[in-house]
This record gives sequence, structure tokens and C-alpha cells, in this order.
Amino acid sequence: MGQRAKAGRAPLTDGVDYGICKPMRSAASLDRGLHRRLVDGLYIEAMVMADEARSYFDRGAEGEEGVTDPLRRVAFACESLKVTTRLMHVIAWLLSQRAWQRGEIGDADLADEKYRLGRAALTEPAQAEGFAFAARSLIEGSQDLYDRVARLQDRFDRMMGEGEAQDASPARALLDRLSQSF
Repeated sequence: MGQRAKAGRAPLTDGVDYGICKPMRSAASLDRGLHRRLVDGLYIEAMVMADEARSYFDRGAEGEEGVTDPLRRVAFACESLKVTTRLMHVIAWLLSQRAWQRGEIGDADLADEKYRLGRAALTEPAQAEGFAFAARSLIEGSQDLYDRVARLQDRFDRMMGEGEAQDASPARALLDRLSQSF
């Protein structure tokens, strides 16, 4: 009991650590139903936003005040490309997660660069200031979605790293598999 109490965790009544509340250690240990709902929700959000962006930016600078200046038109075109790029990177990452869910790719494949979230340029707030509310909403919304997916990928990476470090012992791996079965 002394070791656990010193670590700041309260022991179970008999002082034995049953391993009931272990942290998740790999993408495979994440509840598949939770993972599916999370990915599906983000996928729907990304697809809706991509459709809104396509519709808005297809109209070009129509209705945009202050986008008559050639430099502002170029800035507007650049921002539309940034929004589209962010959304396509997010959608591609979510599709790779769906492929993992269906067993089309394995845990090790998720570490491959082609299945990771691609890099996307951020928009400087001052750059978007002069755009209409709808354009700013798409810019900020796509950045927010991209940031959330990047944090999710980082979390999965940490879970995978913890799993690799702790699975070094074959006995520990067997015990973990048994605890997941029950």
C-alpha cells in the first residue's frame, strides 16, 4: 500500500493493483465504436465545410467588398486555396482512419507519412480582416477543424508510442490481451 500511496494514487481496498484503470496504449486499444463515431463526426463536418467552401469560393469575389483591388483578389484566391488545402488534408486523414477501422491498413501503416495529416499553411488574422464574414468564417472554421484533427493525430501518436514502450515485455503483452478479453 505504501508504494501506491506515495505515487499519489489511492489503492483498492486490498492494496492490489488490478490494472482496471490503465491508460489507452495504442490506437487498437481505443474503443472501436468511439473511434468510429469520432471519425465519422469529423468527416461529416469536413465534408459539409468543403461543400460550403466550394460553393462560396466558386462565386469568386462576387459580393466581397474591397476585393476589387488586384492584390486583394490575389489574397482572396490564396486564402481560398489555403482553406481547400486544409480541408482536403483533414478529409484524407479521416479516410485513412476509416480504412484502419475496416482493417484495410494496419496500425504500423498509420505511421507512414502518406497516411498522416499533411501540412497546411495558416492564415494570418490581418490577412483575413478585410474579407466578408462568410469568408472569415470558412477560414477560421477550416483552421479550427485542422487544429482539432492535428491534436487528435498527436494523441494517437502518443498512445502508439506508449504502447510500443510498454509492450517490450511479452508477458506484459499477454496480460494486457487477457485483461482486454475480460
